[in-house]
Amino acid sequence: MLDYDTANCAIGAAVGILGERSTFLVLREAFNGVRRFGDMQRRTGMPRQVLSRRLARLVTEGLLRKVRYQQAGQRSRDEYRLTDKGLDLYPVLVALMEWGDRYQGGTDGPPVLLRHRDCGEPVRLQMSCAAGHVLESAREVSPVPGPGARKIA
Repeated sequence: MLDYDTANCAIGAAVGILGERSTFLVLREAFNGVRRFGDMQRRTGMPRQVLSRRLARLVTEGLLRKVRYQQAGQRSRDEYRLTDKGLDLYPVLVALMEWGDRYQGGTDGPPVLLRHRDCGEPVRLQMSCAAGHVLESAREVSPVPGPGARKIA
């Protein structure tokens, strides 16, 4: 695998979009059902300009979409809703949360628990292969060149 070019690395491309702390805070709020600018600002503590830029970037990248709304007697505003592309990031945020709970959490336990809406049981991520084998560690995975891999010249 070492003789392949990393210029088209999917991890690098994703980090180029998601790599700032503020992005993950906005996505966390969107996954928690927070849609309005003022609510996001209050919950994240971000300055208006930072939040505005982050929301605009997430809309441009297709992770969020704007939806107009208007409360009686007020001007129309935008809500920010996750797109399918944004929803596909949920496992990434859950993985970060699980890692943070395990290695950065306090002695009181995790601040948030995820439960399956239908049965109430805890939700956790697990890796599996296409044959259904559950993988317990990254040591069970072998990277191999994919169809988009390019040999180093």
